[in-house]
Amino acid sequence: MSPPTNKKETQAFLSAISFWKMHIPEYSQIVSPLYLVTRKKNDFHWGPEQQQAFAQIKQEIAHAVALGPVRMGPDVKNVLYSAAGNNGLSWSLWQKVPGETRGRPLGFWSRSYRGSEANYTPTEKEILAAYEGVQAASEVISTKTQLLLAPRLPVLGWMFKREVPSTHHATDATWSK
Repeated sequence: MSPPTNKKETQAFLSAISFWKMHIPEYSQIVSPLYLVTRKKNDFHWGPEQQQAFAQIKQEIAHAVALGPVRMGPDVKNVLYSAAGNNGLSWSLWQKVPGETRGRPLGFWSRSYRGSEANYTPTEKEILAAYEGVQAASEVISTKTQLLLAPRLPVLGWMFKREVPSTHHATDATWSK
């Protein structure tokens, strides 16, 4: 498959691959350079960053992970991994039952930062990723199901204190609900 040569072809490519969002970890971070060339305010310019993203997403699709079925029961462990990077948030939900060495993925989610979220501190970004992950996981597994959260280290202190650290952002009230 050859790379797109204009905005319309890029949009068509992104639409065609959107099904794979839940199967590919950090999907939105991978394709973000492709979305940049589709913006109205930007002229179409296919550079090395777009070419790398195009090649990487094709590779990821070729090796996409099969998602497992949602299983219920007292022995089932649901684990949510969340992370925040420079370009956006990502989280994945896994299930593990006794006897399995590795869990089975139930889904991968990611998104770019919206508005002022890019200006958050690293800890705030990690908290936002954990919060968004819990929201997404509750749509896949019931909210009554036990969920083990496995965020990166800065968030662990916040989790054990059971209170959101005070920041200068209005999102504190939303996160603490």
